[in-house]
Amino acid sequence: MKKYAIIDLDDTLLDFTRGENEGVTQLLKKYGVTDVQRGLATYVQINRNVWHQIELGADRGPLLNTRFTQAFDAMGIAVDGIALEKQYKSMLDHNYYTLPGATALLTALNHAGVTVIAGTNGTKSIQLNRLSGAHLADYFDSIFISEDVGYDKPDARFFAPIFKQYPAMSAANTVMVGDSLHSDILGATNAHLDSIWFNPRHTAASATYRPTHEVDSFTALKQLLLA
Repeated sequence: MKKYAIIDLDDTLLDFTRGENEGVTQLLKKYGVTDVQRGLATYVQINRNVWHQIELGADRGPLLNTRFTQAFDAMGIAVDGIALEKQYKSMLDHNYYTLPGATALLTALNHAGVTVIAGTNGTKSIQLNRLSGAHLADYFDSIFISEDVGYDKPDARFFAPIFKQYPAMSAANTVMVGDSLHSDILGATNAHLDSIWFNPRHTAASATYRPTHEVDSFTALKQLLLA
C-alpha cells in the first residue's frame, strides 16, 4: 500500500468536463452562436492548446484572457475576451460536480491511513471554491495548486513544495494519480514518482507517456492504491 497519494482534481475526482460544457454552452448561446456543438468543439480545442502552452511555462493570464476571443473569432463573432473570461470563471466557481464514486474512494483511502494530497493545475480561488462546494476539501491532508505553487505540472518544480512538506516521501511510498497523460503522468515521471493513469474513457495510450499503471474505474484504483 502506498503511504502518500497525490491526486489530480479535474476529470479525476471533479467532473470538470460537465461543468465546462455547461458554462461554455451558456456563453455561446448568450453571444449568438447558433451551431452550439461546433462552437463548443472550437472552444475545447483552443482551450486545450492554451493549457498546453501554460503547462510548458507560458504566462497563464494573457492566454486565458484571449481564449474566448480566439474561439468566437473562429465563428465570426467579436467579443470582449476578458469579460467572457470573468463570466466563465464565475460559472466555474459553482461547478461542484464530482465523478460518481469519488467520495467513496477518498473515504476508503482516509480510513486506510493513506495521506491524500491534491495536486492540480488551475486557478487557486476556483479550485478551492469547487472543492469546498463539492464537500471534498476535508478529505485532503494538503492541497497544492499550480497558480499558488508557481509552476504547472508536468514541471518537476510543481512537486518541490510537496516534497518539502512531506520529507518522508519517496519513490517507493508515493504515487501520482491523474487523467492527463501530459500533466499528470509526465509530471510524475519528471518528479521520479510512480503514476496511475485514471482512464475511464479508454483514451488511446501514447508511446510518449508511460504510466506505471492504468485503471478505468475507482474500484480498480482503490484496489491498486490499497494493495
